[in-house]
Amino acid sequence: MKDLIKRLTETYGPSGNEDLIREQIKKEIKGLASEVKTDVLGNLIAVKKAKNSKLKALKVMVAAHMDEIGFIVTHIDKQGFLRVSNIGGIYLHNVLAQRVIFANGTVGTINEERAETPSEAKRMDKLYIDIGASTKREAEAKVAVGDVAGFHRCCTFLGNRAIAKSMDDRIGCAIMIEVMKKLKSSSNEIYFVFTTQEEVGLRGATTAAFGVSPDLGIAVDITGAFDTPDEKPKLPSVLGGGAAIKVKDAGLLAHPAVKKLMIETARANKIPYQLDILEGGTTDGAAIYKTKSGIPTGVISVPTRYAHSASEMVDMVDVKASVDLLVKLLSLNLQQKGF
Repeated sequence: MKDLIKRLTETYGPSGNEDLIREQIKKEIKGLASEVKTDVLGNLIAVKKAKNSKLKALKVMVAAHMDEIGFIVTHIDKQGFLRVSNIGGIYLHNVLAQRVIFANGTVGTINEERAETPSEAKRMDKLYIDIGASTKREAEAKVAVGDVAGFHRCCTFLGNRAIAKSMDDRIGCAIMIEVMKKLKSSSNEIYFVFTTQEEVGLRGATTAAFGVSPDLGIAVDITGAFDTPDEKPKLPSVLGGGAAIKVKDAGLLAHPAVKKLMIETARANKIPYQLDILEGGTTDGAAIYKTKSGIPTGVISVPTRYAHSASEMVDMVDVKASVDLLVKLLSLNLQQKGF
């Protein structure tokens, strides 16, 4: 699975520019689904049919987003420096001197103008990307206004932990792919949806959930890991504690029956788990559960340090536990569980 994680995290794919990562995922899931399709917003939908197609099967949507945060070029100045705006949640203190890459392979580094006053420090309009050009014309031969860059970093394994850009949420995509490999059959009809534009407002999941119209929703995403020296021990999820079962975040109160089933399944199968309570941020689950007249929805999260940076860290213990939990959940006859 480490090779899969490396391939996914190192692939370019900021929000609205998911073509390359979608094609990579298509390669990874070849032969693993009954049907694979791409919808209008670019969501990749892989369907695993129920083992008994004569009966009406419960429809389950499992979602992880393909996109990552990035930067969009808004202006190119006379000296060839690129002015940018954010795509998704950019923490300005995390980006200085980081390398970025555009879809065409152009690489640059981020810096900022010197602040004249404290209020000017760490402002998006003070950032620029240097692609090594010395004139506007030279820069425009490589990059145009409207082009989008993502972080440019390799994935590295540090023992049982991994650090990479775009763990949010390529780790969720990797988990879904691994589950597709391990899940041989199910009494449920499962829609594995690799969504677009989550980082800019859950947009892909919103339309995909409407189109799929599932009976049950499960999102797979990251959450915070509140175990570093700067964190107060007030929120429960930490690296190495197991799959994090969502209780709440800023956009979702997990459906009680789904949360209960996840906890019971983890306990019954001795899968390490912990609870996920997040004060800010949300996942595709927040879009799924509000679809049509409402969808019972839960979330399996992977605790992650340094989220929304070029160096997001996860623990393979949590990744494996998330895979195991999702396989067990999807193997259940969920109609008999009351969904």
